[in-house]
Amino acid sequence: MKAQNKANGAPKMKHRNETVWSWLFMLPTMIFLGVTALLPLLYSVYLSFFKYKINLPNAVPIFNGLGNYIKMFTDKTLAVSTGNTVLFAVISVALELVIGIIVAMVLCSDMLWAKICTTILLIPMIMAPVAIGTTWRMMLDGTTGIINYLLSFLGIPSINWLSNPKYAMPAVIFVNVWQLVPWVAIIGAAGLKALPADCFEAARIDGAKNSQIFAKIVLPMISPLLVIITMLRFVDAFKVFDTVYTMTNGGPGTATEMLPNYIYKQGLKFFDAGYTAALAVMFVLIMTVVTLIFLKLRKFVEEKVA
Repeated sequence: MKAQNKANGAPKMKHRNETVWSWLFMLPTMIFLGVTALLPLLYSVYLSFFKYKINLPNAVPIFNGLGNYIKMFTDKTLAVSTGNTVLFAVISVALELVIGIIVAMVLCSDMLWAKICTTILLIPMIMAPVAIGTTWRMMLDGTTGIINYLLSFLGIPSINWLSNPKYAMPAVIFVNVWQLVPWVAIIGAAGLKALPADCFEAARIDGAKNSQIFAKIVLPMISPLLVIITMLRFVDAFKVFDTVYTMTNGGPGTATEMLPNYIYKQGLKFFDAGYTAALAVMFVLIMTVVTLIFLKLRKFVEEKVA
């Protein structure tokens, strides 16, 4: 009887020890994230209830209640920047998904050329966003840019890509798609390679065409992965700052003004710390809600596929 109790208690003790060691290993990371992320966020929540202009001499926070949050509903520039950010995120992520999956299907091969192409595709991903924005700003310059120079051979007149409100947003979206399509393609290729080959062989034996195999087998099987890719890219697109800042700084006018850029200007140009904190808190809350929606969608898709 005692031997049986010892045998039953051993797995429980082992599981408990593994749990303790797991928490001990995660403790340094949790402390680091708490100091670098959680504490600043909590201070931002606190500061968002105050009116605080940090450029004034001897400035002190003055309690403002929900004043900073109410101000958002009458801030026309905030409404414009929100609309620009949503438009940028939706169009760029949609293009990245479509083009990325097409490229991923090409890169599924184990041939040498596919590996070489994958290596080349990594170049835009490893470049710094500031370097990308600066390079494309010079290339898209209306007078000295190489893009207009190449278009002149086709008889197309020079276009002010970044100084014309009509073309500035498409130019920024194009650069973002150029930079992030390789990321979607590489992740998608990894997911496609993990699919069981016997499903495709059975479908081909039954006479299914490639388009039918993709629509009826491949797409449903990788749909959970596509949801995760969409979530990560959508949240990341909402946080876009470096590339847009170096290319247009939100201009011309407010044509490419994005939420992160607008929050940055409120804090480091107009020095309104209280309103900036309120904007940042609302931004974090919105992104949290969006992430939860995507996670729910992923769970629903996984259950449907299973």
